[in-house]
Amino acid sequence: MLTLYHCPQTRASGVVGLLKELQALDQVTIKQVCVKQMDGTGAPDPNNPHPEGKVPLLIHDGVEIWETGAIMIYLADLFADAGLNIPQGHRLRGKYLSWIVWYCSVIEPVTVISMAQLSHPLIDSTFRGNAEINTRLVATLSQHAFLLGDTFTAADMLLSGIYGWMGKPGIPEIDAWVDRCQARPGPQYALEYDAKLMANS
Repeated sequence: MLTLYHCPQTRASGVVGLLKELQALDQVTIKQVCVKQMDGTGAPDPNNPHPEGKVPLLIHDGVEIWETGAIMIYLADLFADAGLNIPQGHRLRGKYLSWIVWYCSVIEPVTVISMAQLSHPLIDSTFRGNAEINTRLVATLSQHAFLLGDTFTAADMLLSGIYGWMGKPGIPEIDAWVDRCQARPGPQYALEYDAKLMANS
């Protein structure tokens, strides 16, 4: 049994979109919970089993999987027939995992730090900045339509999602990639899904 804990307009929305891409929505129970939002609204929900009161949280047969990147890797592997993962043994598996972990360990921290307008040499030497992120993405996307070549994967789903939230950077190669990703059924479904929830709340 698979259960996803979700709150609209959060990182969990990307997981809903991935489930659509994986054609697995009918195999997952999605439970709505409240979370504390960045603007101070909301509150921890006693119905949310996540130890920090966050989303997404995936539970598979009683085992908890948390952190968006881990959940996306797990689901893409679990529903591998959809072709959104790079499987074990494939020569690009390590690169696929690296993009996902790079998003979690570099792109998200840099985005939050930039939003907070923080600056310190230790931050810069540890995480680098938006310029370095953009350079890395352009170097890849100037050669391929997606991060791993010409095939959309869960890595594209995860990395492109932040631009749906923050807006495109105005760099042609990145903007075109974001447009390709956001036009897919998964992101479109997630937007509609969240909009319905918000309208009924």
